[in-house]
Amino acid sequence: MSEKLTKTALTPATHTTPPAKFSHGVRKGNILQVAGQVGFGPAVEGQAPTPVGPGLREQTLQTLANVEAILKEGGAGWEDAMMLRVYLTDTAHFAEFNEIYNEYFASLQEAPAARTTVYVGLPAGLLVEIDALAVLG
Repeated sequence: MSEKLTKTALTPATHTTPPAKFSHGVRKGNILQVAGQVGFGPAVEGQAPTPVGPGLREQTLQTLANVEAILKEGGAGWEDAMMLRVYLTDTAHFAEFNEIYNEYFASLQEAPAARTTVYVGLPAGLLVEIDALAVLG
């Protein structure tokens, strides 16, 4: 009989406690799912999350840092990432986003599968959201 794997919610110190019943990331066995992250700066006790920016570059780099913090909290890194889903609020941002993305991952051995989708429903001031799926081991 096999042992049931434990599901562990992940909230790094850089993140606020989620405002509803969800987790920033969850690891079960060797699978780690990072929930959609946005360009909020590091958590400050007693303050609501605040977007960095206002530009796409600042928000994308912060969003990637937020995804990476959750990967690390779960014992993973970018080399473990299998899939990134990217949501932009404006199709005009595709080219700039791809440039930032390519710079950021220039040293990555194997790129994860990625899909970019336009999603116009992010809260005011937020330009990008990214989630990730990683497999460790």
